[in-house]
Amino acid sequence: MPTEPVRSSDDAAAEASGSARHDAGLRVSDGETRGRRGRILAAAVPWIGLGIALGLIPLAIIVPPLLGQDMNIRSFPPLHAEWMPRLGPGSAPALLLAVLAAAYGPALARRLRWGALLAVAYAAGVAWMVSLATVDGWDGIGAVLEHPYEYLGTAREVTDFPATLRDYIAHIPLDSEDNWPVHIAGHPPGALLFFVVLVRLGLGGGLAAGLVVLLLGATAAIAVLVLLRRLGAEEMARRAAPFLAMGPAAIWFAVSADGMFAAVAAWGLCALGFAATARTTAPMAGWSLLAGLLLGYCVMLSYGLPLLGILAVTVLVIGRDWRPMPIAAAAALAVVLGFWAFGFAWWEAFPVLVERYWDGVASRRQFTYWWWANLAALAISAGPMVGASVAMAGRGAASWRSLGAGERVIVLLALGAVLTIAAADSSQMSKAEVERIWLPFVPWLLLGTALLSERWRRYGFAGQLGFALVVQHLLVTSW
Repeated sequence: MPTEPVRSSDDAAAEASGSARHDAGLRVSDGETRGRRGRILAAAVPWIGLGIALGLIPLAIIVPPLLGQDMNIRSFPPLHAEWMPRLGPGSAPALLLAVLAAAYGPALARRLRWGALLAVAYAAGVAWMVSLATVDGWDGIGAVLEHPYEYLGTAREVTDFPATLRDYIAHIPLDSEDNWPVHIAGHPPGALLFFVVLVRLGLGGGLAAGLVVLLLGATAAIAVLVLLRRLGAEEMARRAAPFLAMGPAAIWFAVSADGMFAAVAAWGLCALGFAATARTTAPMAGWSLLAGLLLGYCVMLSYGLPLLGILAVTVLVIGRDWRPMPIAAAAALAVVLGFWAFGFAWWEAFPVLVERYWDGVASRRQFTYWWWANLAALAISAGPMVGASVAMAGRGAASWRSLGAGERVIVLLALGAVLTIAAADSSQMSKAEVERIWLPFVPWLLLGTALLSERWRRYGFAGQLGFALVVQHLLVTSW
């Protein structure tokens, strides 16, 4: 009978060694495959976010006519806008600014000294807003606030503001005698007070008031950049700076009071960041007080801005200091109680406003459309790159341990803004018109662009500018 050959110990060792090398090779191969798949998935993340944003926009445009539904908004849902292709005085300057910004903006943001960067970002933002608005001539800035729905007409009639506060709630209901215009009824009196002050200062004309709103709104980007640097994320601030200074949101920042709201909110959060990173008690208390006053005034500007509390908590988490919270909260409460002392109680007005909202257009705007069409309107206002930005923030959260300190700041703030939008959208108090209503949250949503590669940022920024030019020249917005 045949017998098996006797193997020596050397043969056995060689076989075992070969088997080990084979197993090691399989493990390396599996590891390379998983690594390759991970790299492919990571590279796809911004594309997925951008694709979702770009997909939502045409879907929200075609669904209403496809279903034969009236969305109870102007002729171009999801925006409160009308189709009107045109050119105007601001067209050439806007195009020139876009070309120059796309060519040199990202490089300048990387190389300029910090103070120079802030100055250039502000100047570019103002110039961009003015050029886009003046596609319709100076009326693009001055006519909007003169609309009967807006604040200026009422502000000019106010001679006794405390008396106005005492009667404010009584004029909110739709069936009340001499009910407030839409924007007066839809906002706490802090917004009206701002325009009353402008009137008293001799800036109550549409163009003058519009320019004030524009100049203030442009500071929102600066406040965000200053906060990022204070939180140890200067490099990330430089990467995001072009997206914050210039983009489609400028179309609404330039002419909407909500742009001014965004600036107050951004500076309030910035002050809170300074408080949370102060080394000694006195500066901490001072910055906390300022933050509370600004954020408290935000509560009196818009019923939706208490949602800034999500971002405020995020700032404190990043700063790792909770001492500012009671001081800032007390200061914010003092602002609200100050209005109450003169006759306006926010907590009494809000349910009356909700009733008016549902007695009016809200009951005719289907939530089944607007819960997702709101996001399409946001993608137009913030620009489609907001999708890539949010996707990158989500990817950053998934790979948290591998992030640097500055990247973590970006991820937390961007995701805080996402939670804020989710809360606002689910409240059903923002059905349509969010292209302006959500302006205070837009800069924070765009922070995730700092996590993109240089190539992505360069082409993405150019895309944002081109998108803004197309929107402004094809549509006439209401604000």
